[in-house]
Amino acid sequence: MYHRILVPLENTRTDRVILAHVRQLARHCGASLILIHVADGFAARNMAQLDLRESEEMRRDRAYLDAACEELVADGLVCEAVLACGNPADEIAGAAAREGADLIAMATHGHRGLNDLIRGSVASEVRHRTHVPVLMVREGQERSAP
Repeated sequence: MYHRILVPLENTRTDRVILAHVRQLARHCGASLILIHVADGFAARNMAQLDLRESEEMRRDRAYLDAACEELVADGLVCEAVLACGNPADEIAGAAAREGADLIAMATHGHRGLNDLIRGSVASEVRHRTHVPVLMVREGQERSAP
C-alpha cells in the first residue's frame, strides 16, 4: 500500500502521537520512513541569501531528528532524516515530491475556529500544496502498541 512515508516532526510532544502511529503503519506496509523537520527561524529562512551558518537551534533540531530516526532504525524500521529550512508547508510538500513519498503523515494540534485562524495550520496548508495523500492524526490520539 505505502512504500515511503514522509513524517514532519516539530520537536514537540505532538511528535509522539505521529511516531507511534507511523511505527505501526510502516511495519504493517513494509514502508520506509522519512522524518523531516523544517527550521523556520530567521537564520533558517535567510541562510542561503545571507550566507549564514547553521544556528544552534538548527543543530538541536538535527540532533533531535537523528535521535528519532536512530530509535526507529533500532526498532527494525528503515528510516532517514531530513532537516529543511524555510516555510514549513512549502518544504514539506516539496520534500514529499523529491523523496518520492506516497503518504505524508503528520500530527495536528486540533485547533479550531479562531484559534486555528490566529495560529494557522501547517497541516491544512500542506494538504493544499501537494497531491500526495495526507494522514492527519490529532494530538491526544496516541495508540498503544498491540
